[in-house]
Amino acid sequence: MTIILAHRGYSSKFPENTMKAFVKTAEAGAEGLELDVQMTKDGELVVIHDEKIDRTTNGKGYVKDYTAKEIRKFDAGQKEPIPFLKDVFTWLSGNSMICNIEFKNGLFPYKGMEDKVISLVREYQLEKRIILSSFNHYSVVYANQFAPEIETAPILAEGLYMPWIYAQSIRSKGFHPNFKAAPNEIIKQSLEHNIAIRPYTVNNESEMERLMKAGCSAIITDDPIKAFKVREGIKKRS
Repeated sequence: MTIILAHRGYSSKFPENTMKAFVKTAEAGAEGLELDVQMTKDGELVVIHDEKIDRTTNGKGYVKDYTAKEIRKFDAGQKEPIPFLKDVFTWLSGNSMICNIEFKNGLFPYKGMEDKVISLVREYQLEKRIILSSFNHYSVVYANQFAPEIETAPILAEGLYMPWIYAQSIRSKGFHPNFKAAPNEIIKQSLEHNIAIRPYTVNNESEMERLMKAGCSAIITDDPIKAFKVREGIKKRS
């Protein structure tokens, strides 16, 4: 069965990367969620996609220039604050959902972020339910070396020749390609080599159906309810 991971939570209907979007993800029937992590001026792990808060909140400026106390004052939509990662982990402790954490450290290197995330994962004993991913593959490699018990997955924006070989070479058990870079043959070969493949961001029903029929390990989507309906439709027809 292809697992459904909600991209930044149920982001097609609720403010992305907020606790409301995450709670609604569970209600929609998804098995997990994907979120993004950055760091405040005083080293707090916060869940937000962009380096700036301008697009997703009523504030302006870079995440890294605010303290944890200051950043909580902004409205991320529908009166939801920017969550701390520990808020999400507290919530995850009460359910069985999978969580894909993306390190957003391509623009700013956020010194020590990987260590802090891993320490928090261990503190909440979520090692078996977390996937650490990033476009920054140095972070992926470091995370694997520091915490081999936590699954890692490089994110691939474009097609890569034999991506399962690349994943194996950096000791990752999977990879997350753009769905356009996940043709059926790549899916088939990856699964045959025991490498998970979780394409992003899949919002088109026909693409959802193609990827699910091909046996993708998971899909990352903004609309978990749509994905759930597509998956149920495939089950009924099979």
